[in-house]
Amino acid sequence: MDLETGSNKNHVKRESWRTVLTLAYQSLGIVYGDLSTSPLYVFNSTFAEDINHSETNEEIYGVLSFVFWTLTLVPLVKYVFIVLKADDNGEGGTFALYSLLCRHARVSSLPNNQLADEELSSYKTEVGANPDPDRIGSRLKSTLEKHRVLQRILLILALIGACMVIGDGILTPAISVFSAVSGVEQLAMHKEHHKYVEVPVACIILIGLFALQHYGTHRVGFLFAPVVIIWLLTISAIGLYNVLHWNPHVYRALSPYYMYNFLKKTQKRGWLSLGGILLCITGSEAMFADLGHFSQLSIKIAFTTFVYPSLILAYMGQAAYLSQHHMTAHDNDVGFYVSVPEKIRLPVLVIAILAAVVGSQAIITGTFSIINQCSSLGCFPRVKVVHTSTSIHGQIYIPEINWILMILCLAVTVGFRDTRRLGNASGLAVITVMLVTTCLMSVVMVLCWHQSIFYAICFLFFFGTIEALYFTASLVKFLEGAWVPIALALIFMIVMYVWHFGTIQKFEFDLQNKVSVDWLLSLGPSLGIVRVRGIGLIHTELVSGIPAIFSHFVTNLPAFHQVLVFLCVKSVPVPHVEQEERFLLGHVGPREYRIYRCIVRYGYRDVHKDDMEFENDLICSIAEFIRTGKSDTNRDIHSGNNNEKMMVVGTPSTSAQSINMWEDKSEDSEMAGTSEQDIQSPEVKKPKKRVRFVVPESPKIDRVAQDELQELMEARESGVAYILGHSYMKAKPASGFMKKLAINYGYEFLRRNSRASTNALNVPHASTLEVGMGYYV
Repeated sequence: MDLETGSNKNHVKRESWRTVLTLAYQSLGIVYGDLSTSPLYVFNSTFAEDINHSETNEEIYGVLSFVFWTLTLVPLVKYVFIVLKADDNGEGGTFALYSLLCRHARVSSLPNNQLADEELSSYKTEVGANPDPDRIGSRLKSTLEKHRVLQRILLILALIGACMVIGDGILTPAISVFSAVSGVEQLAMHKEHHKYVEVPVACIILIGLFALQHYGTHRVGFLFAPVVIIWLLTISAIGLYNVLHWNPHVYRALSPYYMYNFLKKTQKRGWLSLGGILLCITGSEAMFADLGHFSQLSIKIAFTTFVYPSLILAYMGQAAYLSQHHMTAHDNDVGFYVSVPEKIRLPVLVIAILAAVVGSQAIITGTFSIINQCSSLGCFPRVKVVHTSTSIHGQIYIPEINWILMILCLAVTVGFRDTRRLGNASGLAVITVMLVTTCLMSVVMVLCWHQSIFYAICFLFFFGTIEALYFTASLVKFLEGAWVPIALALIFMIVMYVWHFGTIQKFEFDLQNKVSVDWLLSLGPSLGIVRVRGIGLIHTELVSGIPAIFSHFVTNLPAFHQVLVFLCVKSVPVPHVEQEERFLLGHVGPREYRIYRCIVRYGYRDVHKDDMEFENDLICSIAEFIRTGKSDTNRDIHSGNNNEKMMVVGTPSTSAQSINMWEDKSEDSEMAGTSEQDIQSPEVKKPKKRVRFVVPESPKIDRVAQDELQELMEARESGVAYILGHSYMKAKPASGFMKKLAINYGYEFLRRNSRASTNALNVPHASTLEVGMGYYV
């Protein structure tokens, strides 16, 4: 028996390692596509203008030394060994760090926060917390919670990181594809005309790349990893050949001495050339941003065992070749393809183009993800999100953003037409994201990890100094291409901040003008209020009280449905909310009024269900709340200021012991018998739809709950109506100029041209009733 147990344990261990290695293989195509194509343009961008070769090879060795240590310190040490540990329940990226900070200190920008959200299983806070109030972490937390300015700085930092990721999504496909097709120069009969070929070919590839986005990467994703593996094997083999054939002693350049000697000799010119060297780490942020699709161990294994050695060999090979062929950069002879043996340049060109497409695909998908996260957290106008795969998490497509990215990408490709200026633009976007990550990580170390302030300062100083050096070198090239990511980030930043500001103003108006529950309960037959058949879902952003839009509706049309549900669909600062904790339900007023409040919670990476599935889950959850509302008092939660008792209810799929709903749309259907408790609606002549709740046999429900369930079922048969607010905002006449500009023109323009808040639920138009109302904020 002991031997068998040991064998089973070994089998489980083998299975886990097999899973890790499979994820490591898959990560090569998704995570490392961009990083792997950087050898196409690093040396060409570095030697493009500021420095040239000399017969002593000091510049070449200095550049190789910078490339080696930059790859070692930033992707390997910073990301692999430190940043990857700062995951948000398995998710990574700029907003994952911001989400961690929001949960460990009350600095969240989301307006409708609840204490009940902190009881979510994925809402991990105060891990390893130290109760000592004199510790730096506790004092930092209280300081952040007191000062709104510091909270805004954190939000702006996260938004800057997100905007630069979007800018990278425009620039990376341009520089990757353009650098890949630059091999046409080496194959062209008349090299002086190569640019007339490269630009159209690059544009055609880019148009095809963006045009295929709506199919989703899962359809061709199985090709990604093999393409990147073949590409890395190819460049490492070419690099090893060049080292052995041209300069076996090039390994000496890995000494840090050559960096010092390089800067000492070239001085300002060498510092300016760092903007080109910086491109060797483009795509490093993807290791953290795509963490949710893989695991820490798989990403570490893929980088340390395969990607990192391949890239080092590739750069060493290029340096070895250039050290024996001192050519001028102005002749464009220091690119990647010049070091490729002439006999294999054509197949290498094909592989390079495929690898560039894979790398571009990864950053485009990452751009879609970051915009979806920003939209979920109320920092970006609502856009249409299409989930291209039902089985692969995170595969999304945003049509509006896709075409905007394509137009901008084509514009910079045609406008620049050379890797030098494209490299200047891309480098600034990349290093800005890394600087934001470094700043947020230093706060996470103190606030979330409860580390000593000394370690956080060391981390910030060491990596911040390296990245600041590259940042200044890139910023100096402002007029030579670096203005592009700044301009793009500024535009997206204005859009995000105006939308966020308008959202906050709208919520505060709703909060100040909400109606008390007593007002709703006072409505009766004496005022002419009529209860009509069906279920009315009043969509609101409030988690307590009655929205002003409903009082406006009842004042003008004194009738509402026999079952009324105040529905609040909200995002919480966690990546995912478990199905068991999706719905938060409670009664509004006495039970016999049949008025409920339902708060539906989604994480910033959750998939919203379609309308029919959502409706069924919602109705079944209300039915489950009715059945267990009294017996499950240990799960009651006080929500809002009026102490409404709320209860967490899962969806029907989460438990076999919960209520399920059966519908038959045939006209003369008969109810089949069942061993479980059935609550059926009364017989109606030729009903259009028959509804039945299938209730578990245990525990038994009382008569009051049965009557409530029967009324809910009758209302479901009559149909569901969505009552939505169609509001517009204007700044008060006494408001300042900037507020009027932001609200009257900025926010209202974005609201009119973005999707409604209920579009994520796919609310059917035939069941929608919109109530118009003007807001003066």
